[in-house]
Amino acid sequence: QVQLVESGGGLVQPGRSLRLSCAASGRTFSSYTMGWFRQAPGKEREFVAATSWNLVLSNVADFVKGRFTISRDNAQNTAYLQMNKLTPEDTAVYYCAASARVYGSTPQDYDYWGPGTQVTVSS
Repeated sequence: QVQLVESGGGLVQPGRSLRLSCAASGRTFSSYTMGWFRQAPGKEREFVAATSWNLVLSNVADFVKGRFTISRDNAQNTAYLQMNKLTPEDTAVYYCAASARVYGSTPQDYDYWGPGTQVTVSS
């Protein structure tokens, strides 16, 4: 029911910022929990942030708290991840995900996934 495509990734120097976008297609975008995950080579996919359909609930992982924020614009069928003060440890493929069932923080909680966008933080 939902198709997701990420954009906004690329190469950035440490300390700079990027904003990732997730464009969704489907008539019920506003009813889905939206999440962001990331995966670096040799590591498990890890939770980054999520926001509920009604915008009441949102959270970010401890390792990015204070640097990353999640938001969504239901009228535009788009979710965002604002990433500030980037470090080389943030280098990963970032994935947008949607859940029709729960507000969660594990990959198993999510039903739909985008193809991912590469973020590389290097000087």
